[in-house]
Amino acid sequence: MELSISFTKDTAKYVQIYEEIKVAIINKKLCAQDKLPSKRALAKTLNVSIHTVQGAYEQLLAEGYIYSKERLGYFIAPFEFEWDQHLQKHSSSASTAISHTIKYDFHNGHVDKNAFPIASWHKLLKKHLNIENLTISPWQGEWTLREEIARYVARSRGVQCEASQVFVYSGTQNQLQALCHFFGSKSHVGIENPGFKRVCSTVQQCGLFAHAIPVDQSGITIPNEALHLLYTTPAHQFPLGMVMPIERRAAILQWATSKETFIIEDDYDSEFRFKGLPIPSLAKMDQLQRVIYFGTFSKTLIPSLRISYMILPHSLVEDYQLFHQDQKSVVSKIDQLVLAEFMAQGLYDKHLAKMRTIYRKKQQVLLAAIHAHFSEEFKVIGEKSGLHIVVRLPSRLSEQNAIQLAMQVGIAVYPCSTSYQQGSHEAMVIIGYGGLTLEQITDGIALLASVWQFSVSRF
Repeated sequence: MELSISFTKDTAKYVQIYEEIKVAIINKKLCAQDKLPSKRALAKTLNVSIHTVQGAYEQLLAEGYIYSKERLGYFIAPFEFEWDQHLQKHSSSASTAISHTIKYDFHNGHVDKNAFPIASWHKLLKKHLNIENLTISPWQGEWTLREEIARYVARSRGVQCEASQVFVYSGTQNQLQALCHFFGSKSHVGIENPGFKRVCSTVQQCGLFAHAIPVDQSGITIPNEALHLLYTTPAHQFPLGMVMPIERRAAILQWATSKETFIIEDDYDSEFRFKGLPIPSLAKMDQLQRVIYFGTFSKTLIPSLRISYMILPHSLVEDYQLFHQDQKSVVSKIDQLVLAEFMAQGLYDKHLAKMRTIYRKKQQVLLAAIHAHFSEEFKVIGEKSGLHIVVRLPSRLSEQNAIQLAMQVGIAVYPCSTSYQQGSHEAMVIIGYGGLTLEQITDGIALLASVWQFSVSRF
């Protein structure tokens, strides 16, 4: 299937791709069960980024115009009724739905940028921005930063490691790609279902076999498959938010040891736990025998910093270094040096303490607003940790309709269904709160209630 799209300068390219495909579906130019081009193929055809195509496909997926099949791609969804909307009317509504001014964006990836210690950071940036530092870092990362990361995980998560085991990258996807290439295309990887959709995409794009491992109330379940790697988020499962109890952690580690499988523990927002005592990480429990530990500074500082890290077991370090010896660093040397000193001076720990207080208050306001404005048929889950919650919608309100109603009043909330590899039978939305003020959270939830509380889904 070929899609020809002429771009204008009026709206974002992903919006124009979305609109063109949607209109083609409505006008039966694209028929039920037709296969859409892959994201990569369409991006190449249209000379845009894969992320641009992904944005269009995700919106079509969220609204039910297309569906996905594992490893096969995207297909046009069947409809049991005729569209009675004219093209002109539909184009107008599509533009309104997407380009509507967003007043409150409840994105789970946003943080409180106003709390970023910009003065301290700027001071260190000026110090390290000099001629000597205008070179590239070693591919594993700056030694000083790797030492500080090793010290940090030791005191915060009880993970004992050496700087030689730490590898600095520009994000979870980047380090996961490197790890997948190291293990090889014949490897089998277990991925939480539901879970981070970008993790599944990365594994598949690297040519590895991805297996959907279901989660229950305790997190990822013990796999039946023979796996080389198992990816999990035990501190705060994404997106459902459960915290893996100690019994399940012990069982997962015992399973990994018996099957000689390595566990990727993504501790993406473990710093923010609001209920109960801290539960030891998998990496602490087995002291990096079978656990590969992922950490990031995107939640604790800012996502645009693009610094993450991976800690390998001793048994993998030498082979991993040899495999990637011709690689170059993917992170700015100056940013690494600034972060290393920021941590060494104790500024990072101080900042974390401040952010825990800020985010705890924001979550309290969010939950109080939901309790005040919504009936008990709206269920909140995953509130013990992290910077987002999930709201399970009543049966009368579909996920698709809820998102569209929210958009009509200028609010962006996000589908939970896209985190499932085979789709979800439950209607749930993800609500992040890190990037909003207390007043915005309160006003945003009140607006949501005004369109959700008594609405009946049209789909």
